[in-house]
Amino acid sequence: MTSKKKWSSFNKFKYIKWDIKTTFIFVILCFAAILFLLPFIWMLSTALKTPAEAVSRDIKVIPDQIMWGNFSEALSTIPFMGYVANSLIVAFFAVLLTVFINCLAGYAFAKYKFKGKNILFFIVLSTLMIPVHIIMVPNFFILKELGWLNSYIGLIVPRAGEAFGLFLARQYIKSIPDELIEASRIDGASEFTIFRKVIVPNIIPLISVLVIFTFMWRWNDLIWPLVVISDKSMYTVQLGLAIAQGEHYIDWNILMSLTFLSIIPILIVFIFFQRYFVQGITHSGMKD
Repeated sequence: MTSKKKWSSFNKFKYIKWDIKTTFIFVILCFAAILFLLPFIWMLSTALKTPAEAVSRDIKVIPDQIMWGNFSEALSTIPFMGYVANSLIVAFFAVLLTVFINCLAGYAFAKYKFKGKNILFFIVLSTLMIPVHIIMVPNFFILKELGWLNSYIGLIVPRAGEAFGLFLARQYIKSIPDELIEASRIDGASEFTIFRKVIVPNIIPLISVLVIFTFMWRWNDLIWPLVVISDKSMYTVQLGLAIAQGEHYIDWNILMSLTFLSIIPILIVFIFFQRYFVQGITHSGMKD
């Protein structure tokens, strides 16, 4: 069955009319794809160069001498794998907590009727206009009073609820028929059971989108860990890359080796969830 599905999907290309317009669009899209891949290609190229080639003004995509040892040397420069472990812990639990809160709140805003719902939702969305840097100092003092500095919980909890994710969740869950929820209530299901057994199975594409965005944001976050963390053993990947730059001199081939390694987890998460990514984005804007 799997081979038949692959063959049928391959045969879909027979129905594409390869006229001048389609060919032109295809060429433009291929060019755009190469353009977007150029930074990654240059990053890998720099990571494989010698220090002299890395700072040379001559543009060479393929180095004269490929230095695979740059990766092992980079890993021995700083405790990079420890930073990766810290980032994985933060990103993993942040994804679990953020996705759960956003989906649960999105379900409440989409399917429940209560006084002031629209006003409250507008207030939540208005927080998107507030720069994160403004609330960093108050958040820092709150964490200090709670004793959460230099801890995983201090990195995860303050940004557990995202207004952007809540908006996507509300818009997507509104497309689920109310009859499914009413039928579950008639059968005696509790509200959390309805959320777990009716809502969640129908919002897998949305969950995939939230997982990708949340993981990417937490993995790439530099400012908040820089504020919360002072213990080097708790450094995340981005803090590790910041200190790997050096104070007076930047070893570009080493830095690019670490940077290339740092994007691998994001690529893995995106490849794993990309099947539902476009579907989740498009469905989230179907209803007002």
